[in-house]
Amino acid sequence: MWKQVSSLLWRAPVPGLSPAVTVRSTSHGPSCSVSGREWVRPSGFDTGLKTFNSLSKQKEPLILTREGVATWYSCGPTVYDHAHLGHASSYVRFDILQRILSRLFGITVIHAMVITDIDDKIIRRSWEENVSPAAVSAVYEDEFKRDMLSLKVVPPAVYLRVTENVHHIVAFIEKIIRNGHAYATKEGDVYFDIQSIGGRYGRFVGAVDPQGEPGSSNKRDPRDFALWKPSKPREPYWESPWGRGRPGWHIECSTIASSMFGGQLDVHSGGIDLAFPHHENEIAQSEAYHQCGQWANYFLHSGHLHLKGSPEKMSKSLKNYISIKDFLRSYSANEFRMFCLLSKYRSAIDYSDSSVLEARSTLDTISTFCHDAQAYMKGQLQCSHVQEDLLWSRLAETKSTVMSTLADDFDTPRAISALMNLVYHGNCQLQPVSTPAGAARSPAVFGAMVTYVRDVLDVFGIDLHTKEAEVLSSRGSLQPVVEQLTQFRSKVREFALARRDGSSTGSPSRAGLHPDRLPLLKACDALREDLAPLGVLIKDRGATSTWEIKMSARGQGPEDKGEETSS
Repeated sequence: MWKQVSSLLWRAPVPGLSPAVTVRSTSHGPSCSVSGREWVRPSGFDTGLKTFNSLSKQKEPLILTREGVATWYSCGPTVYDHAHLGHASSYVRFDILQRILSRLFGITVIHAMVITDIDDKIIRRSWEENVSPAAVSAVYEDEFKRDMLSLKVVPPAVYLRVTENVHHIVAFIEKIIRNGHAYATKEGDVYFDIQSIGGRYGRFVGAVDPQGEPGSSNKRDPRDFALWKPSKPREPYWESPWGRGRPGWHIECSTIASSMFGGQLDVHSGGIDLAFPHHENEIAQSEAYHQCGQWANYFLHSGHLHLKGSPEKMSKSLKNYISIKDFLRSYSANEFRMFCLLSKYRSAIDYSDSSVLEARSTLDTISTFCHDAQAYMKGQLQCSHVQEDLLWSRLAETKSTVMSTLADDFDTPRAISALMNLVYHGNCQLQPVSTPAGAARSPAVFGAMVTYVRDVLDVFGIDLHTKEAEVLSSRGSLQPVVEQLTQFRSKVREFALARRDGSSTGSPSRAGLHPDRLPLLKACDALREDLAPLGVLIKDRGATSTWEIKMSARGQGPEDKGEETSS
């Protein structure tokens, strides 16, 4: 499928982007043979892309273990409450990155995500609601998945629940103990032994913080963290060599990622708040288990989502969040995706109504261009001479720019800027005239531009075709009604605009018109203005007219800005 998309969109040469080649590691062996805290460039297949790697704190070539395949693990939700926009921004941003890799660069992304379905917060919620922890997690896991689908996030290859992998976790901990990197206490806790790995701990900022996790006073080092903890009364438990208990927080990800991908992982992603201690501890556990020096080759972290004016990230604990459901009552998934695209994935992002309205305005500009270009292609929009060669040149430049910017750490703001520049140049050529001068028409170049813009947005998960389909399905027979109404109005306008000397014009200039027909012209204008607040937009283009239906983000009526169809 990606090859078909590529053949249509990405023919332009990309400066500085070479085809995938095999490279050799400077470690003269597999990554698991190295030691220390320095990132080692892996051996494998160079994709030609660069990405910011939190392990090295700079952009690095993206080199995959297997040609054309990326193994990708991400931390999923702890399912005890509603998902909010802070979660959504991270999942949507990484969904966009994975779409770019797969649909633009032809890389098969094997994505696995954990669902944390046992946790202190889940247990507390179950006590509050007087139900089992399993009942709580089932409700919110299902809601999370539905929220992701509503935001058009492609599901991972597999969701893996912690409770279904406890036996793997116990075996994982046992091996870490055998390898000399963990110890059990008499209370039934098992802790990771930080001192056993020497100076290898501390790849991410904040790892030097001497404060560790709370726990048993029998810990050897305050930084030691729990792999297993005994269950308290009324808490769920599993049998283990250390007594009845349940897994610690960090061990679940190391175990599940390893059970899926073995001892070598290409990409690990998550929010920047997870870098320390969660990802730091994942690395320590995994490399202690596999006895290797570099378990994951790339860590990608997304920036926080803040409510504008607040220094704090959006979070449940701070009660400063907007749920995904509440957001989608006012805005669309397409608008949220554009909101995410307008900032770099690893940058902090400020949320406000004005910032989402900026995303909406960007989409409206693109939709209006596509609508006007289609009107031109149908012969409904008469324009002066089109500089066709200029537009073909701009299209080729845009293709090259989009490819090169996305290959440079997935720079979506620059890619969107290049698209909008193309739209600007297209609009400059779509200037309507009342009477065509008989100039040659150039519909093909506008067809190519519209197709390219739609296909790029489709890579990002914004489907303009779906917008039209949603309108058609929800509006039922409204489309043919509007079409007939517009045609009737156009005939009335044509009659009203006929001059007394027998000539006709598309201009509404009053000079030379039949005075008794002016009320008809005013009535046509009034109809156009009255329909606009109802979501039916009629545009007069000389002697002809075009129309479009705007549908609200909720899909409940045509009266609000949002999805559209047109003719």
